Amino acid sequence: MRMKDWDMNLKIRLGGETAFNVIFWTFFPFLSIYFASAFGKGWTGFLLILSQALSVLANLLGGYCADRFGRKRMMVLAALGQSIGYGLFALAASPLLDMPALGFLGFSFASMAGSLYWPASQAMVADVVKEEHRSSVFAIFYTAANISVVIGPLIGSITYDDNPYVVLTAASVFCLILSLTMSRTLHETLPEQLASRQRTSSGEPWYRFLAAQLRDYKIIAADRVFLLFILAGVLLSQTFMQLDLLFPVFMEETVSLATIFSYGEWSLQLTGKQLFGLIVSENGLFVALFTVIVTKWMLAYRDRYVFIGGALFYAIGIVMFGSMSTFWGFTLAIAVFTLAELMSAGPQQAFVSRLAPEHMRGQYFAAGSLRFTLGRTLAPLSIPVSSWIGFTWTFLLLAGIAVLSAGLYHLMFNRYERQTA
Repeated sequence: MRMKDWDMNLKIRLGGETAFNVIFWTFFPFLSIYFASAFGKGWTGFLLILSQALSVLANLLGGYCADRFGRKRMMVLAALGQSIGYGLFALAASPLLDMPALGFLGFSFASMAGSLYWPASQAMVADVVKEEHRSSVFAIFYTAANISVVIGPLIGSITYDDNPYVVLTAASVFCLILSLTMSRTLHETLPEQLASRQRTSSGEPWYRFLAAQLRDYKIIAADRVFLLFILAGVLLSQTFMQLDLLFPVFMEETVSLATIFSYGEWSLQLTGKQLFGLIVSENGLFVALFTVIVTKWMLAYRDRYVFIGGALFYAIGIVMFGSMSTFWGFTLAIAVFTLAELMSAGPQQAFVSRLAPEHMRGQYFAAGSLRFTLGRTLAPLSIPVSSWIGFTWTFLLLAGIAVLSAGLYHLMFNRYERQTA
């Protein structure tokens, strides 16, 4: 499906979300370092877990609201909430206040708003794109997001330390602009069946809304294939989310100076923090260059082999990363890590859309996002764990968890193939 044939909603979102992601990635990779220096590694892990636990609840609520109140409305409100959260974080990080605790509250609020945004955003894609084209559309969005990962960390490694509040203010302002733009230009894609249900039940009290929500998620939990999919994804996320959590702390503490190039007496050297920004940009560059290619390549294989293979490559990549100390070693490790990421990005989103009934798409995508929101809740544990058992054993533990997720994918496809036979 060519981009010129896309629904206008998708074109507007692609541009707006890409621009915001550039700003977001100028500060996000460095937040674990920021909070660790402010609160210590132990408290940082606990606080990030608390923040993401709230995001899990917001994510479930976001899926329900996307199906009930509409995709557009939830995306507009969520972007406005992100603007408020990042604005509070910017104020807390400014010389006027310098209050990391208030900054954490702002970051948590923005994270919750983001969790409200994505279920509606993904459901909108499923609403306007035919099933056979969804993998490619999701892959293009994923590529655009990772172009931002190339640019953002490079800018952040130069600007964030000296002017964090300026970057955060820019994120707040852009989220406000994005909210206003979507409010004026997007059209609602909520299927008529769901819109009719909303109109007929608009006078019901709030507790019936809550009961209906819990009943719908109970139905989702009864889908054993989908439940295994979520459990495997939560375990696997413990591996790939370390790119933004354990990796920056590891590189800052273990790499004093790394030589990138040298010629005679001249050499280009980076600190561990600067090298981390470069490595994250490499990850984004690899994704931007190869997402579409690898996604098409994966179409030649059954989903079973794609999902399991991706989990095993994650295990290999994280072991390699924990064993490296040079720029080229980290580059090789991140290449393997990125291959694992690309193998299943588009196919997994398409797999959710195949499992989801039309009237529950938003909630299925929200529940599917638990792979990330619940996974992100547990992933910060790696930071205090690394203080207790050391980085080497922590990386090996994470690799073992990735292998376990591969086993769950195997069980999932055994059940799925029996159901669809």
